Amino acid sequence: MLEPNFARLALPVPRQAHGHEENTMKLSPVVRLLAFGFLLLMIPAVLSSPSSAQIGIGISVRIGPPALPVYEQPICPDAGYLWTPGYWAWDDDDGYYWVPGTWVEAPEPGLLWTPGYWGWNDGVYVWNAGYWGPHVGFYGGINYGFGYGGVGFGGGEWRGGTFFYNTAVMHVDTVHITNVYVNRTVIVNNNSHVAFNGGQGGVAARPTAQEETYSREPHRAPVAAQVQQAHAARQNKALFASNNHGAPAVAATARPGEFSGAGVVHAKAAGAPYHAPAISPKEARASAPAGSRPASAEGAKPASRPAEEARPAAHPESAARPASAPRGETAARPAAHPESAPRSPSPAARPENAARPDSAPRSETTHPQSEAKAKSVPPARSAPHAQPAPKAKPAKPAPKPAPPKEEKKD
Repeated sequence: MLEPNFARLALPVPRQAHGHEENTMKLSPVVRLLAFGFLLLMIPAVLSSPSSAQIGIGISVRIGPPALPVYEQPICPDAGYLWTPGYWAWDDDDGYYWVPGTWVEAPEPGLLWTPGYWGWNDGVYVWNAGYWGPHVGFYGGINYGFGYGGVGFGGGEWRGGTFFYNTAVMHVDTVHITNVYVNRTVIVNNNSHVAFNGGQGGVAARPTAQEETYSREPHRAPVAAQVQQAHAARQNKALFASNNHGAPAVAATARPGEFSGAGVVHAKAAGAPYHAPAISPKEARASAPAGSRPASAEGAKPASRPAEEARPAAHPESAARPASAPRGETAARPAAHPESAPRSPSPAARPENAARPDSAPRSETTHPQSEAKAKSVPPARSAPHAQPAPKAKPAKPAPKPAPPKEEKKD
């Protein structure tokens, strides 16, 4: 009886499961379309969202970058574009290569670009990546030009949702772009083309308190157009310093990724004479900042110094022993064998020496004597020092208390 009923109850289960599978198969295309649409919506957000990992991570190299090339700024292609200066990037196979400066659109109104820079740290040059933020922060004091004179940015400012260009330092077509102004006080007469901060020959600049505050603001990673510009530069062998010797043929572009045409600007000259590195790029690549060896070497010295400083601690003991020198035949032995003197007398003799109040002044007066003996004074001089022992015989003045007796007679 139970078996038929169990069978009847069990039969509908696979039918429901089968029906459920059929419904799932019918809905799966819809789910796929929804997932695909969700991914399309997420891609722009990922590209423009803050990314501390991309901003904070840099590379370390044992050789510094070449000087910044001398070039002109291409004309701004349209309103709303902001200038991003060119810089030297690194490739583990071929070394430094130039990423041309270019005009890009900001991720959103109100954001400004802080350029990246190379900074010397513990024997290596570390790349500090640039970022977008509400203010321009510290970029190593590097004079990138065109409003980036080393501190802050004087090439323009946001007024509401519109960016106004300072034509004193920006190359803008004022016929088509009317949101402009002129402020010549931001012009920096700095002819330096050094491309790194710190170290020998680098720019000696440190972030101000205000720039430190700006560094803690929310930041955004480079936009897709900037990434495209760097990728295209890496594929162009003519932009490597080993080939162009610090004067790239493409120093700047009007639009990202366009390395040919009317919007391309050539470098006038290298910022300084180019010197080929003495080591290969693979040898120059550093995985971590160096500097642990000096620390360990310095740490080993203090370990030996206490031993040397402990020796003077034995000298005070020998300095106190000269008080017993007159009693001994040779006072030079304690100085030569500081440990032999305490062994000869019994342990009970030490408290007796310590209890002598008269020995303290004697020890003070015996210091110059011990110094004289150390200088190998002739034994004739040591004899007078032994004479004070007979002089001590005037202990007979003990009868001198006789005067008090005479007072009693009086």
